[in-house]
Amino acid sequence: MVARTFTVAFEGVDARAVEVQCAVSPGLPSFSVVGLPDKAVSEAKERVRAALAAMSIALPSRRITVNLSPADLPKEGSHFDLPIALALLAALDILPKDEVEAMVSLGELSLDGRLVPVIGALPAAMAAAAMDRSLLCPEACGPEAAWVGATQVLGARALDQVVRHFTGQSPLCPAEAGEVARPAHHRDLREVKGQERAKRALEIAAAGRHHFLLVGTPGSGKSMLAARLPGILPPLSPTEALETSMIHSLSGLISDGGISRERPFREPHHTASMAAIVGGGKGAKPGEISLAHNGVLFLDELPEFPRAVLETLRQPIETGEVVVARANAHVRYPSRFLLIAAANPCKCGYMTEPSRACARVPLCGDDYLGRISGPLMDRFDLRVDVPPVAFTDLDLPPSGDSSATVAARVAKARAIQTRRFEGHPNMRVNADAEGRVLEEIATPDAEGRDLLTRVAERFGMSARAYHRVLRVARTIADLAGAETVGRKHIAEAASYRMSLNGKGPQ
Repeated sequence: MVARTFTVAFEGVDARAVEVQCAVSPGLPSFSVVGLPDKAVSEAKERVRAALAAMSIALPSRRITVNLSPADLPKEGSHFDLPIALALLAALDILPKDEVEAMVSLGELSLDGRLVPVIGALPAAMAAAAMDRSLLCPEACGPEAAWVGATQVLGARALDQVVRHFTGQSPLCPAEAGEVARPAHHRDLREVKGQERAKRALEIAAAGRHHFLLVGTPGSGKSMLAARLPGILPPLSPTEALETSMIHSLSGLISDGGISRERPFREPHHTASMAAIVGGGKGAKPGEISLAHNGVLFLDELPEFPRAVLETLRQPIETGEVVVARANAHVRYPSRFLLIAAANPCKCGYMTEPSRACARVPLCGDDYLGRISGPLMDRFDLRVDVPPVAFTDLDLPPSGDSSATVAARVAKARAIQTRRFEGHPNMRVNADAEGRVLEEIATPDAEGRDLLTRVAERFGMSARAYHRVLRVARTIADLAGAETVGRKHIAEAASYRMSLNGKGPQ
């Protein structure tokens, strides 16, 4: 007696089909799981045995063998419990083999037969749709998986409900997609007193997804500005929301089956390890740069991060993805994020205030910011000094535009870019433009080209810096509603590349 069903094994954000085969044959009584299972999968047999016993189903005194095919693909996680139980029940002729075979399932079993929620329901539903099969999962995972919409999703609270469904006694109702998470209340830009240049740079960064570095004394408002970035970013498009939610599903960050249209805002502490930032650990899980996909990664106290951790950001910033290669795993995660970082000008933080600076000025500033390598610094499109705000200015009325006003301008600029990059699947915003496309959309007029040429020659700009100035200038022109990149757009974009030590654009 042999029966089979299907489930998935996760490789990054991809869910690979796994065929669960169960054979009940004569021989000494045993229950074995083969096919490169990890400890959690090997222990599934005990959970399945206890769950069936809770339903008064006794296993026969025969040899039970469960094979997870392909056998050379590592199987990790407790979500194999339910498909193993289904294949076994079908092999015992308790469930119809053809209906079980037409199903993709995942779920963990408790000892009393209840189905426990598991991670990865959303990518599993995508894989089920690709296989043209239905998905069976724990009831709590149903609203999340139902967002795919391309396949039927059935959710059950316990194994006995699954048995009654397949035997026709009480069919399960298809799950409905969860609620769209309500947007969080964002802090307003008008709450930041002064810092008009930094606010302008923040708007440009949001409009074109340009990486942004803030440097200033302690208490000058760097973290306040960064915390208000989510309030001016446009909501995720349906495609972006699905991409981001698949990563969050694998990390167990989706609650109540609701998908959020808010862009992620991740702010890891500077003590975070390389695996936490880039991804890795057991099973090569996604790191902060992938959890921030389509959103913002905020690194406060940037020079305090370990040098090796910072250097790992260089490739994902350029490619928009990261490959986590380990001895037993080799997975690829998307990581297209907006990097915003904040730093003090030196170790004591008061290098620019003679009355409070330490005796090592200006060497302390060179040593401190020197922890950020030149190649990484070169990847920041916008660099802004954030001067301290006088306490007498704190009593002044709010200045500048509100977050809602700025968000409207950012959304308008993003809409222009969306139309511009139609037909270019790897380009969504100006920061993605490269090659011939960049030349077509950001070629400045004669005066602008003359200025950019003189700036590049005067300060020895790298090729990367040259192209990044063009991208920022194109975004500034979009915010102004200009068709052509002009001299004033180039001038403003180049001013944001001014290095912090006065050596000019890099």
